[in-house]
Amino acid sequence: QVQLVESGGGLVQAGGSLSVSCAASGRISSNYAMAWFRQAPGKKREFVALVNWSGARSEYADSVKGRFTISRDNAKNTVYLQMNSLKPEDTAVYYCAADLGLGIHYDPYEYNYWGQGTQVTVSS
Repeated sequence: QVQLVESGGGLVQAGGSLSVSCAASGRISSNYAMAWFRQAPGKKREFVALVNWSGARSEYADSVKGRFTISRDNAKNTVYLQMNSLKPEDTAVYYCAADLGLGIHYDPYEYNYWGQGTQVTVSS
């Protein structure tokens, strides 16, 4: 079993920055792709960013490209999401997820483990 715990959400003004982290524990290895998803009230959970097992490859949703950066520290079993130039439309609960499968996946149904989520609120 793998446990994922997010931290670092909060309230920030538009244009500001925020960083969220996801610490993995349990039967975890570094051979998992990790991703961030988000879900706003009344909306479907959507892909934000992913990083492959080594950290050498990352992918972003068009809506966050150039503003968000995903990274990971395998020694600490932690993945990070640095969010800059935040907009009110970035307001959502942010979830980290681990993908045990091969390949790169953008669909949340491909991910095996999920954190409980952390709230990010951007005020205008």
